Parts: sequence; structure tokens; C-alpha cells
Amino acid sequence: MSTELIALSNALARETGRAAASVVAVHTEARGSSSGVVWRTGILVTAEHALRRDEEIHVTLPDGRIVPATLVGRDAATDLAVLKCAEATSPVAEISDVSTIKPGSLVLVVGRTRASGPVAALGAVSLVAPERRTWIGAPLSPYVRLDVGLQPTAAGGAVIDAYGRAMGIATPRFARFGAIAVPASTVNRVVDALLKAGHIPHGYLGVGLHPIRLPEALRQTLQRNEKTAAIVIEVEPDGPAHKAGIMIGDLLIAFGPHPITRVEDVHTQLAAEAIGKSIVVKLVRGGAAQETSIVIGERAHGGK
Repeated sequence: MSTELIALSNALARETGRAAASVVAVHTEARGSSSGVVWRTGILVTAEHALRRDEEIHVTLPDGRIVPATLVGRDAATDLAVLKCAEATSPVAEISDVSTIKPGSLVLVVGRTRASGPVAALGAVSLVAPERRTWIGAPLSPYVRLDVGLQPTAAGGAVIDAYGRAMGIATPRFARFGAIAVPASTVNRVVDALLKAGHIPHGYLGVGLHPIRLPEALRQTLQRNEKTAAIVIEVEPDGPAHKAGIMIGDLLIAFGPHPITRVEDVHTQLAAEAIGKSIVVKLVRGGAAQETSIVIGERAHGGK
């Protein structure tokens, strides 16, 4: 083996050990586990989809001790869950500025199993976009896709850059292949919100929507290039849409300045910062275009 490969191998092992000092195994059942990262002293971040229960959560610390942890809150939109654990006192040493990451950059995903210790996967950044939303509307900025083979026990593990800094949390939840690095900026935002309120505020309209293809004649009448929109199939009594006069059968074609071509286009406009704001919605009723204003409500915690 060449000197260069030996040096690379030793460097990878060294950085894995260094990162593993801040990585725990998270388990809620007799078998199986995922990973979590000590993001702040006493605060753990893990993959939401892998956390199967809200109670009786335990973590295996880097020193091998198994201790209890309590759930602070979940955010399925970013696949993050936050736990409190007083014994988790070794947070990640340095956070990476992921805005400088580029496709082709090498990364390590470091996790931990409950019995065998640290696990590591070497991969590369395959895509970087300034922002992209998950399929349930949460923005990831930047959006970093990893070409890495991520075993289930490493979900929720730390993504480490070439400088040994934590650039985010690894999850396969939003990637057809490989994994996504939920960036540190998003992790901090979710941690702050969950510590403050126990949940992530989400806006809502109180409607059920379904995608629909617009007839060519209607598109010409509306002078609209987009071929699809969203049709209202349900209106919640006394919800924001009901108060604004929205009716079953209305076609929603624009939300503020943004055209609606699919249901997700509405979801993306319902972030926490939109709550309480009045938005002009353009719709079609009986073949005629009209506008109405809707004040975005806040979805009840645990509601649909």
C-alpha cells in the first residue's frame, strides 16, 4: 500500500474517532438503534423517522454507558428530533460553514451502534443547491446530497467535512439514493424552536387539495402557461380558507406571486414566518378568475 493511501487511511480513522466522541446510539426497543449527535451540552439531535417512540428512550454514550433521554420535540419536515440528556456533555467541537461545500468534496458519516461502537461511511458530496424543499415543504438551505452508503444504524449520525468539522446530520429520508446532510443552520433553527415551544409552528389554510390538469380552453382564457393547479376538495369549518370564502371545487392557481402547479406549492408558502400574514390567493370559480385574501393560521400542535 502506498504511503499516500496509508496516510489517508490513518487520517480517516483519526477523524472518525474524533467525531465519534460526540456521537451516541439512540434506542427505544430491545433491538436496533439509530445514531444521534451531541449538538450542544445536554442536547442530542437524531433522525426523526428512526425514533420509534416518544417514551422510554435510551442512548449509549461514547464511554459505553446507557442512560435515559427525554424527547423535546420532533420535526418530520426536516427529519430531526431533539432529545435532552444530562449525561451528554461532549458536544461537537466545531461546526462547518456548509455554504462553501462543493460537489466532489469528501465527507464522513459517523454514527454509533449500541453494541459495536462507532461506524463510519466515506462518501462524496454529489449535489449542492442553494435551497431545495423536502417533499413536505421544509426548506433546506443549502441542500446537500451525499453519495454514501448509509446503514440504518448511522441514520442521524454526524456528517463530517474534510477539516473534521460537523456540517450537519445525515438522513436517507429525503434521498432516493444515498443520503441528505441536513445543514447545521437548519439543525440550529429546529433545536432553538423545539427547545422554546416543543414543536415547530406550521401555517395552515384548513383545506384539502388535489392536483388537477387545467383544460386548454381555460388556460387560454387565464393566459396561463402552467398546465396544472390544485382543486379544493375539502374546507375545514371556521378555518382560514372558510373565513376567506373558499369553496369546494375552487381551483387555486396562485398563492401570492407564486403560481400553484401542485399541492406542494401551497405547502411551501406555509412556513412559520407566514403565520398571521394575509396572502392574496388567485382562484377560478365557475370558469372565472377571482382573488381573495386569506390570513394564514397556525396549525394546532398534533393536528392535521
